[in-house]
Amino acid sequence: GKTTTIAKLAANFHLRDQRRVGLITVDTYRIAAVDQLRTYADIIDLPMEVVSTPKEMRAAIDRLSDLDLILMDTAGRSPRDDVRIQELRAILAEANADEIQLVLSCVASTSSLTKSAQQFAKVGTTSLLLTKLDEATGLGNLVPLFRNTELPISYLTNGQNVPHDIEPASAAKLARVILGMESARTI
Repeated sequence: GKTTTIAKLAANFHLRDQRRVGLITVDTYRIAAVDQLRTYADIIDLPMEVVSTPKEMRAAIDRLSDLDLILMDTAGRSPRDDVRIQELRAILAEANADEIQLVLSCVASTSSLTKSAQQFAKVGTTSLLLTKLDEATGLGNLVPLFRNTELPISYLTNGQNVPHDIEPASAAKLARVILGMESARTI
């Protein structure tokens, strides 16, 4: 969900908002992750950098510094893997990111969502981005997450279509979906 979400954001910022956008991926762990993001970058006509170390991050940021916005795709990490979380923290610190959005799947369990938000707070998370609303049978699992974190929800996604199936989060709309008053597919 993270790479597709980055592509949706990049496409919307570039095509709809006419912003000059660059992409950086640090997801060199997952097979074909770089190729997936590069394909989106080529389709949208965006520059892209591949980074493996904090030193490479600084150089990539410098090369993309003339752009309006740089979006970064990171490798998925287990909230129980402290070593990988510290590596991520080092990379993000070198990037000097203005925002760090934690992407969480709405189909995850309540305990997984809460644990992830707590563990990834170590990297400086500034907001939550919720994906896969269309795959969830209900969203009651989100309520404890909202109670246990003070982070705002930035965006919601409900499908795989790039650049569609994403919108800025609305508390009222999310509440209606959680209460079953509105379908998650309308987001």
